[in-house]
Amino acid sequence: MVVGALRTDEAVKYARDAKALGAAAGLLAAVSYSPLTEDEVFEHFSTVARESGLRIVIYDNPGNTHFRFTPALIARLGQLPEILAMKNSADRGDAIEGQLAHQKEILPKGFSIGYSGDWNATAALIAGADTWYSVLGGILPEPCLAIVRAARHGDHTEVHRIDATLAPVWELFKTFSSLRIVYAIAELLEICSAQPPRPIKPVSAAAKYQVAEVPARLGSGPQS
Repeated sequence: MVVGALRTDEAVKYARDAKALGAAAGLLAAVSYSPLTEDEVFEHFSTVARESGLRIVIYDNPGNTHFRFTPALIARLGQLPEILAMKNSADRGDAIEGQLAHQKEILPKGFSIGYSGDWNATAALIAGADTWYSVLGGILPEPCLAIVRAARHGDHTEVHRIDATLAPVWELFKTFSSLRIVYAIAELLEICSAQPPRPIKPVSAAAKYQVAEVPARLGSGPQS
């Protein structure tokens, strides 16, 4: 469950609420209007974890937060017993293998290291990532689960084959953003009729036409 906020006290409140609702962990990013120092981010994370009692997953999302976790900060946070996992933003597929190998060296054994960025998920899983934080998996779980299972069995040929069938989805994600596209897919599959949270607007009619081709290509249809 996402527990991030601009203020530490608000993030603590959200984390407490998440724990009260039964969440096993909270996803926390370093968001702020003003640029943050590493010490400020460390204090933010350690305070939220300590005062809420909720286990924390570090979310490194520099594209949106404009803060990038350095290896030194990651290693420092990884020593806190309340912090159990790392969610990396897979913005560069060619950098994943080296980044993952280094994080495994500096983080405690058993610390979960995963990636978002669905179009680079195959590179992360093949490199040995523990988790794929998938956007598409929440709306079309079957192909995403098949990729994970194939990767865990070392069947990289199958991983690449399934990933290739999802290439049109990844292009839509890159063009319009994954959030807008999954809302459009949910409506097309008649799972629900909802709009993205404002100020984000739904995709255009022309984009919806492109999205409409996705379920057919993947063998999915409206839910009964």
